[in-house]
Amino acid sequence: MPVAVISSPSDSVQRVIDALAALGHAERPVMLDAAARTAQQAADALGVALGQIAKSIVFRHVDSERAVLVVCAGDRRVDEHAVAARVGRLSRADADFVRAATGFAIGGVSPVGHTQPPIALVDDSLWRFDRIWAAAGHPHAVFALRPDDLPRWLGATPSAVTQPPR
Repeated sequence: MPVAVISSPSDSVQRVIDALAALGHAERPVMLDAAARTAQQAADALGVALGQIAKSIVFRHVDSERAVLVVCAGDRRVDEHAVAARVGRLSRADADFVRAATGFAIGGVSPVGHTQPPIALVDDSLWRFDRIWAAAGHPHAVFALRPDDLPRWLGATPSAVTQPPR
């Protein structure tokens, strides 16, 4: 697992570092040698199971124009109907919306450190693992956490918001 300590973080990575510190999370983000814009790339770079990658998927909430953040396991696909049933009408979020609503570029969206608080959902499939990894504000930056951290940090009750595995 080729990783390095982050010595001079970008603004978005620094927001994640600051958010994790405020949450009392001891593990700092690390930089991967290779970009991890996809869950598979992150899993390969870290040498972990695809499901251990906590993907941050962003939708646009139609009624409020807020970001809807769905954190799910890397080996699962978000069930948009299940998400909409919990939060209301959704639309796809393009790269400009994601950056404006979260402060992160696609491929580096962290579950924490958003510039505006999202409507958050956490998929219950993450609890198959004791340790998971999430993006830390940059396609090369990741951090380790436990699934139990996400509901506390995001104020979200774990629920089934992904499609059944094939």
